Amino acid sequence: MKFNELDRRMRLLESADDPSIMPGMPLVIRLDGRGFTKLTKETHPFDAPFDERFRDFMIETTKHLMQCGFQPTYGYTQSDEISLLLPPEDMTFGRRMRKLLSVLAGEASARFSLLLGDTACFDSRISPMTNRQSTIDYFRWRSEDAHRNALNAHCYWLRRKIGESARAASDALDRMSVRDKNEFLFAKGVNFNDLPDWQKRGIGVYWEDYQKDAVNPVTGEAVKADRRRLAHDLYLPMKGKYDDYIGRFVDFG
Repeated sequence: MKFNELDRRMRLLESADDPSIMPGMPLVIRLDGRGFTKLTKETHPFDAPFDERFRDFMIETTKHLMQCGFQPTYGYTQSDEISLLLPPEDMTFGRRMRKLLSVLAGEASARFSLLLGDTACFDSRISPMTNRQSTIDYFRWRSEDAHRNALNAHCYWLRRKIGESARAASDALDRMSVRDKNEFLFAKGVNFNDLPDWQKRGIGVYWEDYQKDAVNPVTGEAVKADRRRLAHDLYLPMKGKYDDYIGRFVDFG
């Protein structure tokens, strides 16, 4: 068989399961750390339940993903997950699902590994959004998940610190309501409402416009130059106010 014929046949097989996402739809791609429980609790122990150095690694990884060839309008991170909002007009890689997922997972894995100084891996999944409200709902869902996870994490690690085994602490949480968990923490001197907002709601990453001092190269006079930079919020609003906050990044026009 001639090479050209072999090449054509193999490329058909290679692209047989490589769908593209319809243009005109916003996309959310979520990345999760693979095996991060062992990586961050045993191999490279971070403070539990939350560690500012790990938080900063996740922020920097999110920022890297927002400037590595795609056009995200918003990034969100909590725990070991990152969600990126790609606008309807982002046609990177022709919206081929396999390419989007593999490249972003690879970029996240590479960046986090460099920050950590060891091998780390992310997987990814994609969610086409049907409209503006579904996009807002997605990020509301992740924010509320962050709140639930933070409450569970603080209860679990407090139980571990007072001597309970991993199994006993987990079993106890399964039997506790949200009110029980808050009361348990409060009885131990921890007011969940007073904990840092970034632990309870996650962190938002976005592009902002700003002006920078510059010099007109022709006249030599001092001027202001318009620039863009990545910023992040450690204090995200809640409920309806968070819907309004996300709406800024969903109104793509």
